[in-house]
Amino acid sequence: MTTRPALRTLDVVVVGAGQGGLSAAWFLERAGLRPGRDFTVLDGGDAPGGAWRHRWPSLRMERVHGVHDLPGLPMGPVDPRERAADVVPDYFAAYEELLGHPVERPVGVVEVRRGGPRLLVVTDAGTVAARAVVSATGTWSRPFCPWYPGRDVFGGRQLHTAQYRGPEEFRGQRVVVVGGGASAVEHLLELDGVAETTWVTRGELRVREDFADEAVRREAVAVVTERVAAGRPPGSVVSATGLVLTPQVAALRERGLLHRRPPPRRLVADGLEWDDGTRLRADAVLWATGFRPALDHLRPLRLRERGGGVRVAGTRVVAEPRLHLVGYGPSASTVGASRAAREAVREVVRDVLAGR
Repeated sequence: MTTRPALRTLDVVVVGAGQGGLSAAWFLERAGLRPGRDFTVLDGGDAPGGAWRHRWPSLRMERVHGVHDLPGLPMGPVDPRERAADVVPDYFAAYEELLGHPVERPVGVVEVRRGGPRLLVVTDAGTVAARAVVSATGTWSRPFCPWYPGRDVFGGRQLHTAQYRGPEEFRGQRVVVVGGGASAVEHLLELDGVAETTWVTRGELRVREDFADEAVRREAVAVVTERVAAGRPPGSVVSATGLVLTPQVAALRERGLLHRRPPPRRLVADGLEWDDGTRLRADAVLWATGFRPALDHLRPLRLRERGGGVRVAGTRVVAEPRLHLVGYGPSASTVGASRAAREAVREVVRDVLAGR
């Protein structure tokens, strides 16, 4: 005979132990909430590191755009030749030790639903009733591939950035890289000299050389903030910023690789075909087309607006004020997630204390 796990009651449940979730744990403790008694952090992974554990092995720290320090523990200098999939998870593991309490893992959050005065966080290890939930689940588990005519006809290999493991498996092949963001740039750089590449992007390339300017960055953040405040999907980073002139983009320019082709009309058995009848033979299509927010566990709350997104004010979900999203929309970056965690915890603590 099996027994059902007892219902636990806590003030706050944090879902996800990436940058945002760990930052939220830090600020919750600093606000006086006790781990294990007042709040907990649930993580679906079997080890620290969040999405960084799954980055492709050939991605080195020298090509990572930047990992913002977690509050209270600077990352410090790192060997630029080390794998990002090793360095960042080690840093997160050290941070969990600093916090002094274990993240509960692996715990899969099945759903979050309303349960009277509390939210019920239903997991594969039992249910937790919480006054507030901070969802910091990122995007890595939701890779996005656009629909194209002929995708089921193309006889070559198709894979997403999430499945990419490095350039060597494409040696001597003809590879089409689809996407206009940072991942596409990284793939093109790695594949240069290994495979024959063609770059396909939906829009014209718009390289921002002024993104170091604080006003320009604030403008880009404001665009995404406006989207989520209106209940529209946050969209990709590159759609708001353009392609920022990073050392990687500069390297593409220097190698003469900073040119693109528009989307094809369709995929055919041995490649791609454009509207003018031009065809390109290809062995593989690498979809560097981004990710969507991992919000499936929130479906029972029916948060989607008519515009297709979740309406958020700051970090608070308008349709469910007990829920905060960290790493969604304008906070979908390492620095943004930490700042959003601070904001979310400030409001959560105020609400929790008022409800006790």
